Amino acid sequence: FIVRPHFFQSLWKYSIPLYQVKHFSSEPDLEKGLEMRKWVLSGILASEETYLSHLEALLLPMKPLKAAATTSQPVLTSQQIETIFFKVPELYEIHKEFYDGLFPRVQQWSHQQRVGDLFQKLASQLGVYRAFVDNYEVAMETAEKCCQANAQFAEISEVMSWYLFLMFLRLFFFTALLYKPVDRVTRSTLVLHDLLKHTPVSHPDHPLLQDALRISQNFLSSINEEITPRRQSMTVKKGEHRQLLKDSFMVELVEGARKLRHVFLFTDLFLCAKLKKQIGGKSQQYDCKWYIPLTDLSFQMVDESEAVPNIPLVPDEELDAMKIKISQIKNDIQREKRANKGSKVIERLKKKLSEQESLLLLMSPNMAFRVHNRNGKSYTFLISSDYERAEWRENIREQQKKCDFSLTSVELQMLTNSCVKLQTVHNIPLTINKEDDESPGLYGFLNVIVHSATGFKQSSNLYCTLEVDSFGYFVNKAKTRVYRDTTEPNWNEEFEIELEGSQTLRILCYEKCYNKTKLTKEDGESTDRIMGKGQIQLDPQALQDKDWQRTVISMNGVEVKLSVKFTSREFSLKRMPSRKQTGVFGVKIAIVTKRERSKVPYIVRQCVEEIERRGMEEVGIYRVSGVATDIQALKAAFDVNNKDVSVMMSEMDVNAIAGTLKLYFRELPEPLFTDELYPNFAEGIALSDPVAKESCMLNLLLSLPEPNLVTFLFLLDHLKRVAERESVNKMSLHNLATVFGPTLLRPSEKDSKIPANPTQPITMTDSWSLEVMSQVQVLLYFLQLETIPTPDSKRQSILFSTEV
Repeated sequence: FIVRPHFFQSLWKYSIPLYQVKHFSSEPDLEKGLEMRKWVLSGILASEETYLSHLEALLLPMKPLKAAATTSQPVLTSQQIETIFFKVPELYEIHKEFYDGLFPRVQQWSHQQRVGDLFQKLASQLGVYRAFVDNYEVAMETAEKCCQANAQFAEISEVMSWYLFLMFLRLFFFTALLYKPVDRVTRSTLVLHDLLKHTPVSHPDHPLLQDALRISQNFLSSINEEITPRRQSMTVKKGEHRQLLKDSFMVELVEGARKLRHVFLFTDLFLCAKLKKQIGGKSQQYDCKWYIPLTDLSFQMVDESEAVPNIPLVPDEELDAMKIKISQIKNDIQREKRANKGSKVIERLKKKLSEQESLLLLMSPNMAFRVHNRNGKSYTFLISSDYERAEWRENIREQQKKCDFSLTSVELQMLTNSCVKLQTVHNIPLTINKEDDESPGLYGFLNVIVHSATGFKQSSNLYCTLEVDSFGYFVNKAKTRVYRDTTEPNWNEEFEIELEGSQTLRILCYEKCYNKTKLTKEDGESTDRIMGKGQIQLDPQALQDKDWQRTVISMNGVEVKLSVKFTSREFSLKRMPSRKQTGVFGVKIAIVTKRERSKVPYIVRQCVEEIERRGMEEVGIYRVSGVATDIQALKAAFDVNNKDVSVMMSEMDVNAIAGTLKLYFRELPEPLFTDELYPNFAEGIALSDPVAKESCMLNLLLSLPEPNLVTFLFLLDHLKRVAERESVNKMSLHNLATVFGPTLLRPSEKDSKIPANPTQPITMTDSWSLEVMSQVQVLLYFLQLETIPTPDSKRQSILFSTEV
């Protein structure tokens, strides 16, 4: 009952309604429960009968083949016959005995009828199936060789193709079909659970069914452990193995539209499939969209003059709305779990969560990855990181050195069907479907020091970038300076990276190419060449220690030395009172003399002026982290009113200046929008009526203390000018709001207002996410307003405040 496919299909069909049946305890309900046992057993009988007829058909050619083996012209040798049909007769005898024993008992059914001994005996004979599995690969290779070398056996195969040999293929052709019975073993344990559920403890069958269940579960556990390394292997026509090397969900660009695909890299081909919708409880299935033999695959080369395909960009506001929905749904799931609500409610929420995560995965990536078939067809994927693009290229190029290819249309269909079993990536998307995970990622700040690198074979101009994952895709967060003409760069640069549910830190090492004509671009990528890449998992347990932790990342013979230190969000976002009489960075924004009330703080004006002088076209300005040591040096200079601060800034990387400005607002003991007014801003942005919202938000803004308002309006004008260069610096209004929103609005810890019902608590992670997104929306609202009608005195103070 373990190895035959049809038996479990029918058994499963009869078992499904049982999960919808309540466990009965009263006498009438007990009678109904016992009656259900008969229906299950009747289904088993019907499917066993079909299965036995299939085994008989499979064994039909074995007898004449054995007879011919003793003649002078054998079709197959006795050893080949034994190998190909190994344990099939034994399987037939086992199931025949089971069927002959079960049939009369069901025919003479009574509630006291015993069947447990039959299931117990059947389970005890699972060792025959183990032998069948162990022999499978040899049997399959032998059958393939016989078909190719023996014309008579090939003719037998053709004659049997529509009836007898079809069954042969079902058991022996492609490993994916072999593992279907193993799936049925898993389902059979559910059926035994049902039989036990409706079998009183006092019934003689109860201990026997328990024993059968135990044996089946132990067998399934052991067989899965043994065959897992073989699950990803398939036999191709020449007797070699087609193995799955890598698979992933990716976004394909089809006629200007984004399509979610599941991509599979095998040892000899690259296959793109679409996951079909499950209808009527059917199992998961794939539809092959296209494939390219690795022998025919190349990466499309892009000339400078050639236009990169138009990529449909999704507005940042829409992506942010998806993130808000994801956080809210996760919050709802946790609340329902704490309230012990029914599983149906939670399942509905999980379905919504999966839909939103899939949509975010579909809409977020914008980096082109193109593959080309030498027959003329090209395909474009969109991914989020240069790391993934390089990884796919490396894997494909490595395999192209040693692959051969042969694939018929029938084999393609069977290969596509097998992808359900072979896939290693099951969830959409991979990294953010974590509502049941005890560790959904880190929230806070990660300080990273990139020390040095060794292992380069020749002198180059080298730099590194750092990426972390957020909401399922990776974002570039930092970049070291270029270390010129060296094989052993010593950067020793520190960066502070904000984490939002992050689980992985990636580092990519590039060679800077100053002569753009020397390199040919692929996929419209940067001409800088990737020299190595690696990643480390951000383990919350390991990062609990507040001390620096040193690590070495190995990448293609290159080793990069790093130090990391994590500060959780609850500590990193805590505003602390300034210990200095001069205030933060030598400035007290909310405590100024009457003469100073018309001034924007010196540090704010100096940083803004320098950024507008040479940083407006810097890609990722305000988003990419500056070197932490430079930021601290600049902070110290402002703290002591160093007169040489302008000279320091002119010689410093512009990202460090941007980081200094952000740090100033973050270290204010009270936010620019004040603790008192913050809750009102959070409530005002949630208003649905646009007229009421504008009136509320503008009145609140004008209620700020004059120094705060003056400083904010000055900064607001600057950020709008930065966004005007979005086509170059890639910083939209929304990106800027994401960076500055929490910095300008985050309240002191004691005043943090999180709109949550005390009787329905939400997790720290979700509460922070929702509050941060609210802060982003507040700043974005003001950034998107064309004009802000302020009193003339306050606007004039901005226009004419130029004193130091």
